[in-house]
Amino acid sequence: MDLTKIRQKIRRFRILVIGRANAGKTTILQRVCNTRDNPEIYNGAGEKIDAAVLTASRERGEHDIENEMVFQSNPGFVFHDSRGFEAGGESEFIKVKEFIAARSKETRLENRLHAIWYCIPMDEASRSFTQAEIKFFSQCDTGSTPVIVLFTKFDALYDVEFRKLRQEGKPRKDAKELAPKRAEDSFAKGPQLKFLKDVPWPPKCHVCLPDMDKDDADCGPLIERTAGTLDDEVVEQLFVSTQKTNLELCMKYAAER
Repeated sequence: MDLTKIRQKIRRFRILVIGRANAGKTTILQRVCNTRDNPEIYNGAGEKIDAAVLTASRERGEHDIENEMVFQSNPGFVFHDSRGFEAGGESEFIKVKEFIAARSKETRLENRLHAIWYCIPMDEASRSFTQAEIKFFSQCDTGSTPVIVLFTKFDALYDVEFRKLRQEGKPRKDAKELAPKRAEDSFAKGPQLKFLKDVPWPPKCHVCLPDMDKDDADCGPLIERTAGTLDDEVVEQLFVSTQKTNLELCMKYAAER
């Protein structure tokens, strides 16, 4: 289908973002949309919500997963936040499951949920899975909507391996150069990936994201992995054309077509 017709039919690519507080979710979304600005929030009717109203709602512990986050730098992406689910409460978990189920049944493709990004931080205090994460991958069937696990703050593991290398007597420069590869090798054999492999509802894939807080952060692997999980060619084409951070992927996709 012609890209112009696809945009007329679907218009926006919709992603549910799940993850603990301080998992780096907003930073990653800013990178994907190539901005430092905060998103604008709209309710289910498409009406913009005042920031003061949002703040007051959050202070009361209220959150509506139907609210849409849109960055003006790239309004082709619509993000939904599962804020509150990470606490592990049953009612919050049910809301997330119902949202995913309802969106999967939408007759209009533009209203469907196209992907789920599940953010799990790798900084020192958060490497083990929470009850909310165990529950999600054990009980939540997302149907045809692909789940991609984002291991955020992955550079924290570089620091761990750097310290080990220094204790082994490696010079500081050598330890710094060797730490990323050693962290990746250690992680590949670690408990996180083993857990995700053995759960009833495993993710389609995972991606490790270091240094997302830096200006030259590379979210290319996230874009490529997400594109690779999309079975519907029309949705895949929409995603590739909507993202603006990986021009090589656009060129590759165009060449394959």
